[in-house]
Amino acid sequence: MRHLLLPLILASLALAACGEKVEDTRPGQPVKHRQEAFKGFIRAFEPMGTMLRDDKYEQQAFAHLAQALVAQRDAPWSYFGPDTDYPPSKSTADVWKRPEAFEAARQRFIAATDTLDTAAASGDKAAVKQAYDAVYDSCKACHRDFRK
Repeated sequence: MRHLLLPLILASLALAACGEKVEDTRPGQPVKHRQEAFKGFIRAFEPMGTMLRDDKYEQQAFAHLAQALVAQRDAPWSYFGPDTDYPPSKSTADVWKRPEAFEAARQRFIAATDTLDTAAASGDKAAVKQAYDAVYDSCKACHRDFRK
């Protein structure tokens, strides 16, 4: 019995650490929609990074993923309305306190994805890598400034 107690305690602690998942119950679920849109970015962007990191670059597949990212890139922004800073949001209050800076970050992301799409279509792996890194940097900067 005693040897079962430790695993039971560890399992209880692990479950307690998971915390309660907060659902977006507001009308229209704007936080949920923007989070889903960002997950769509990841589904297109991560495989590109894997191709580049693992030296398994396939021009056509990469170009298709870049096009998918461009097609989705406008999806989350309209869900950052004035009353959407509530759990489960991971955005900082700076999104609403510094809207010009947030818009500038969004525009940098848009420009970087345009460059990535153009580079991917060209098939120039060096240009693709540089453009991928620019998109990554724009995401990282926005997370640094506007995400908890």
